[in-house]
Amino acid sequence: VQLQASGGGLVQTGDSLRLSCQASGRTFDLQNMAWFRQTPGKEREFVATVNWRGAGISYGDSVEGRFTISRDYAKNIIHLQMNTLTFEDTAVYYCAAESFPPNNVNPSNPSKYIHWGRGTQVTVSS
Repeated sequence: VQLQASGGGLVQTGDSLRLSCQASGRTFDLQNMAWFRQTPGKEREFVATVNWRGAGISYGDSVEGRFTISRDYAKNIIHLQMNTLTFEDTAVYYCAAESFPPNNVNPSNPSKYIHWGRGTQVTVSS
């Protein structure tokens, strides 16, 4: 499975941005998919997750109410709509995916996912 993230860029505080993650290859048994983000010197932070049916959605505390994750199962793509961006949202955003069989690891834990994209940079200027 290959994951290609796109949509990052430079925006101003309060702006919106939409990230996309296209999955290719052996996609028919993908389970949960998620977004994480990371800044230099910090651990990877959970952003949002969605299961294979487009349900089971949850968000990290810092983005709850501002970000929306969605999944188009037929197109093997997930999106992350990010609104009211702040400087603290500046990071490299990574998409991740779990393959069948699903494991019991919490969806907010990076170890749940075996497939990772390269990341896309989001920079929010104040």
